Amino acid sequence: MQIPTVCILGCNISSVSINDAVRFALDGGLILAPSGPGLCNLESDCYYREALLNADLNLPDSGLAILMARILGLGALPRTSGLGFLQTLLRNPKLAIPDSTFWVMPSWNSLVQNLTWLNSQGVPVDERNCYIAPHYPSSGPIQDDILLSLLLDIKPKFIFICTGSGNQEKLGFWLKQNLPTRPAICCIGAAISFLTGDQIRIPSWADRFCLGWLFRCLAEPAKFIPRYTKALKLVFLIFKYRNKPPVIQP
Repeated sequence: MQIPTVCILGCNISSVSINDAVRFALDGGLILAPSGPGLCNLESDCYYREALLNADLNLPDSGLAILMARILGLGALPRTSGLGFLQTLLRNPKLAIPDSTFWVMPSWNSLVQNLTWLNSQGVPVDERNCYIAPHYPSSGPIQDDILLSLLLDIKPKFIFICTGSGNQEKLGFWLKQNLPTRPAICCIGAAISFLTGDQIRIPSWADRFCLGWLFRCLAEPAKFIPRYTKALKLVFLIFKYRNKPPVIQP
């Protein structure tokens, strides 16, 4: 499935609709949804950059990156959020097959709440299909041999990594390199939590108008205002480098 791309900061962002992204995922591959704060890491984390460069699909999730690309004439991208992608993918009957999905969760509380919701939506998941991620390092490479062993045993068709921007992309790329099959490795961050209520629910209209960041900042200002303030650096980076990769800062 050939999908056009727009190059931003040296990374190809896919010009893809939600439905086409789901069709792509059904055939497997590494699917990322790089956020604005995450894209800022392209200047400081060579392992994060490597993950984005080797993804099979980088969803145009960041409204700020989409806007800057249009302003600077780099290309026009639709808004295809990780949340919208997940909502549509979960409705596919292939995910209703037992043991077809595997979920990497950030905590036990998230696992319990998200598992209950998934089963209520017709996606059969039990604890065997879940893994609580350890505390992955914020910098450097990421690998998880325990997780890999579980995946080699269960062989799911869809792997959802919900650990958050930065480390999930690096983990997803490492799994892509080490799994002998080609499952869909979907790095969706907190998207599942927006649906289940594990984090503040984000209405579809707010996601469509790129206002999810505002809901998160209002719900947890101390946590998210600094994070999204950091994302403003993305404006400077795209102005400076446009479609070229940033120089890695020591």
